[in-house]
Amino acid sequence: MSRVLKGLAVLGGVVAISSAVHAEGGLITSQDLSMDMAKGIAEAALAECRSKGFHTAAVVVDRGGHVLVSLRDEQATPQTGELARRKAYTARMYRSTTLEWIARMEKDPTIRPQRDLADVIALGGGVPIKVGDEVIGGIGSAGSSQPQDDACAKAGVAKFPELNYRPRAG
Repeated sequence: MSRVLKGLAVLGGVVAISSAVHAEGGLITSQDLSMDMAKGIAEAALAECRSKGFHTAAVVVDRGGHVLVSLRDEQATPQTGELARRKAYTARMYRSTTLEWIARMEKDPTIRPQRDLADVIALGGGVPIKVGDEVIGGIGSAGSSQPQDDACAKAGVAKFPELNYRPRAG
C-alpha cells in the first residue's frame, strides 16, 4: 500500500474514532412541554373534575419538577394547589402514577422512607407526562377523591394524543 493510501487510512480511522467520542460527549436532545401544552393539560384536568361536580386544582411540572402551570377552581380550597403540586412532582420523580407508587411501597417496605423526602406525597392524583417511555413532566390533581383526582389527571394528559400514559412494568 502506498504512503498516501496508508495516510488516508490512518486519517479515516482518527476521524471515525473522534466522531464516536464526540457523539458520546456531545449535546443531548430532549423533548419538553410547551407552556401551551402544559396549560391545556391542566385545563382539561380541571374540566374533567368540574364535570363530575368537584372544585379542584391542577398543577403541571416539567422534567425537572418545576411548576409550569398552576390552576385552581374558584371554589377549591386553598390547600388543593399545594397538594396538586406535590402529586405532580411525585409522579414525575417516580415515573409512575402516585397510586402505582403507593402500591409499590406497600409491596416493598424498604422504599417506604422515600415518602419522607421533601415535596413527595403519597396520595393518588399524580400522573407522569410521557412521550414514549421518556417522562417529560407530571400533572397533579387535588380536591376530590384520590381515584377521581387520578382520573382527572389522566384526562388532562389524554387531551394530547402525542403524550401517553402507560403503567410501569413490574
